[in-house]
Amino acid sequence: METLKILIPTDFSVQSEFAYLMVKKLEEKINTEIHFLHVLAVPDTVTMDSSGKINTCGEIDVAYIEKQKEIAERQLANLKTLYGSAINAHLLLGKTTDAIVDFAQSAKMDLVVMGTKGAWGLKEKISGTATQMVARKSTIPVLSLMCDRSDLTINHLLLVHDFSNPAAENLTLMHKILKAFNPTLHLLQIVSGEVALVKTTIELNMQQFANLNSINKFECHIISDKDVENGVIHFNQMNNMDMICIGTHGKGGILHQSATEKLINHLFKPIISFHLK
Repeated sequence: METLKILIPTDFSVQSEFAYLMVKKLEEKINTEIHFLHVLAVPDTVTMDSSGKINTCGEIDVAYIEKQKEIAERQLANLKTLYGSAINAHLLLGKTTDAIVDFAQSAKMDLVVMGTKGAWGLKEKISGTATQMVARKSTIPVLSLMCDRSDLTINHLLLVHDFSNPAAENLTLMHKILKAFNPTLHLLQIVSGEVALVKTTIELNMQQFANLNSINKFECHIISDKDVENGVIHFNQMNNMDMICIGTHGKGGILHQSATEKLINHLFKPIISFHLK
């Protein structure tokens, strides 16, 4: 059986534990290789060599950084005590989101799993969440969740997409989940106008998309709503999906926030975000 390399960035909070419990749920049907990563957030002027020695430009107290490093190393060691010696633990210094994205890429991870506290209002506009930022930057799929999903059953998987131009997308992870759990895949497009006017065209596009992406067991859904975020929320209220997959172009920011990032911050469902081609 193929092994899924999974990265769990951890700040040792309960959200990180939620991420681990989600991975254990996937592990029921998929072989996993679990890697925990803690990033000690420090300025670029602080570095750590291969032997673990801390170097700074002189303006920052080396002893303080070394103390924080020791604390983090003890906490990572404790994860091995809690979860077993089979897990892998890593410590990096740097900017949190960049370090996570770079490590996931260089270590050839298949999935990044992150718990999030979400973000609303001014906090969302100014800073958002680390999970949102990783989803924006990472070319590797990110599974985000806000609460304990250890009791999750994966029977209904929702794929939110604009099917106007059907193409083969990078859905490797989704296919692994489909193969392992055999859920019904629900294809959803949210439109702003009258559904009846576009229903036939979109359903044909969905069928073409399914053919191009080797999807066999699926249902088609089209709903009208004011935007993608509200459409997904309202569809889920009516149909109670177990997990949501949605693509992103990675173009969020202060003046623009993608529907994917809004859902990561607001929706209490596991969400897999992946970069569109």
